Amino acid sequence: MTAAAPAETPAGTVARLRAAFRTGRTRDLAWRTDQLKRLRALLTEGGDELADALHADLGKSRKEAYRTEIDFTVREIDHTLERLAGWLEPEPAPVPDVLAGASAQTVLDPLGVVLVIAPWNYPVQLLLAPVAGALAAGNTVVAKPSELAPATSAALARLLPRHLDPDTVAVVEGAVPETTALLAERFDHVFYTGNGTVGRIVMRAAAEHLTPVTLELGGKSPAFVDRGTDLRTVASRLVSGKFLNTGQTCVAPDYVLTDPETAPALTDALAAAVEQRFGPDASASPEYGRIVNERHFDRLVKLLDSGRTVTGGAHDRATRYIAPTVLADVAPDAPVMREEIFGPILPVLTVDGLDEAVAFIDARDKPLALYAFTTDPAVR
Repeated sequence: MTAAAPAETPAGTVARLRAAFRTGRTRDLAWRTDQLKRLRALLTEGGDELADALHADLGKSRKEAYRTEIDFTVREIDHTLERLAGWLEPEPAPVPDVLAGASAQTVLDPLGVVLVIAPWNYPVQLLLAPVAGALAAGNTVVAKPSELAPATSAALARLLPRHLDPDTVAVVEGAVPETTALLAERFDHVFYTGNGTVGRIVMRAAAEHLTPVTLELGGKSPAFVDRGTDLRTVASRLVSGKFLNTGQTCVAPDYVLTDPETAPALTDALAAAVEQRFGPDASASPEYGRIVNERHFDRLVKLLDSGRTVTGGAHDRATRYIAPTVLADVAPDAPVMREEIFGPILPVLTVDGLDEAVAFIDARDKPLALYAFTTDPAVR
């Protein structure tokens, strides 16, 4: 009986990819283009497998899986393939007078070995889109899928080695110990998408090697609804943006600010928009997903008592279902306002007007996005 080969260590993985990078093969435009086309084929040929995994992890419908993850990433690859040769052309650069007669160029040079750590909420898009960028730039890549989306992680671990050059792209599955071991290695760039707590850990680890990082983190993204807006349209757009992926989107509207006179009509419009989009019982809607795990479910349920329930509030731990919920009469210091919600709960708070809304937002951490609904050009 032949013994199984020992698993590759993080140090061994990085060393193997660095050796491949040093051969110079990843610098060639033809290699980069080929890898991007192979990544595109992974998404088109393996799309149904990925969609099934996304449904298992997050309850995503096939339509949503393709629109927000699979086709989304295909379009990004197509955009890159169309422009890559032009992006790589050297560009003339100015030189100081003291070097008169000399010439200079800006040349884009690959970095080396790149680590991509993906989150669980869009586990295909937010792993493969950065991988595509790293390959387009001529790097080798360690791809770390999220262990909180285990079906998708397993699918990606199967598909990536089948389609991409295994000497230049490696997949490392696992949880905190595996990620910690990877971060102890020297990379040439680290790309992390997720929360600020882990972002600080990534940045500290990267600092040990003076490794540059790209961090795409979250935040409480506000929406301001001005007086005199078309509340039916506003409500439809807020519901679409908030409850996509069951509210588990980093740029989802986290809370709504409006004036006391507008608030009652707005909350009524939001309740109507929720029913129009998901029906009278969202748990029966094929277009409404589920919370990623019990820990996040329990965290979100504790926030449901932060205000008066206008619509929603129903929940079932066995299926990780929380109904699309709109809360009114929410205090600025309510539990739902203390952290990024990252779930299907939308609080509505009242302010006297634009100036108070701006002051409210400015008094808190800088949000990732901000949405303003108004017909007044001065407010825009």
